[in-house]
Amino acid sequence: MRRWLVPAGLTLVAAAAPARAQDPPGDKAAVLGVVKRLFDGMRASDSGAVRATFHPQALLATTATKQGTATVRIDTVDAFVRAVGTPHPEVWDERVRKPRVELDGPLASVWVEYSFYLGNKFMHCGIDAFQIARDGDAWRIVALMDTRRKDGCPDK
Repeated sequence: MRRWLVPAGLTLVAAAAPARAQDPPGDKAAVLGVVKRLFDGMRASDSGAVRATFHPQALLATTATKQGTATVRIDTVDAFVRAVGTPHPEVWDERVRKPRVELDGPLASVWVEYSFYLGNKFMHCGIDAFQIARDGDAWRIVALMDTRRKDGCPDK
């Protein structure tokens, strides 16, 4: 007679399990807006605009293969912002394509292909992998990793 309690109890537990929250429709656009502002700031050599896209404790890393060996170089936001703001004769133009965005509440991941140009000269291509989080009312880059290569690039 009490056998129905077990299935009913399991149904209630399953119904109470947390479901993935529905992300507001504007979140994807807001997350991609952070990426756009970063690269617009780079093109303009605007260190303030670039800094505003990052969380103060963000991590930056570049991966590459040199002489057949994979390498990782970790950098700081401060060093990157300083480099962007240091006068340079050519525009730093990172052109992105095919963004893929994954969202879960205040966490976003963006994977985007890019080609980097120094002025009009193609330098390298790769993938930018962003981890972006909502910090209060703003989305900020928490981690940015990229690959760099000269072979197999669509612009080459």
